[in-house]
Amino acid sequence: MRPSGVRPYRFRMDIAIIAGTVSTVVFAVSNLPMLRKALRTRDVSSYSLSSLVMINAANVVYSLYVFTLPIGPIWALHTFYLVSCAIMLVLCLRQHRTVTPHIISSRPVRRHIRAGRAAGA
Repeated sequence: MRPSGVRPYRFRMDIAIIAGTVSTVVFAVSNLPMLRKALRTRDVSSYSLSSLVMINAANVVYSLYVFTLPIGPIWALHTFYLVSCAIMLVLCLRQHRTVTPHIISSRPVRRHIRAGRAAGA
């Protein structure tokens, strides 16, 4: 016989599932504007490529833990993070490839201009 003030274990699990579901929805919805803007404009210049690579690597490693847990809200949240971070990384890599040739081709011109200024031209 359990004490009258103690709630059953099942009730605590229901509260945990509800809290996990609500927080999953809130976290996912809070990231949607960032994703929508990145997909619409294809401009992710404010994001660090090295940071996105590290985030994706950490997500892959963390998946080894998350997907051993019973199916629940954490699966949905982590899957959302996996997909959204992968999308951001792909967009950043694409943008980095298109910007890099421009930077490389403009460097000799800048050196030439600086050399001309130093020579008094």
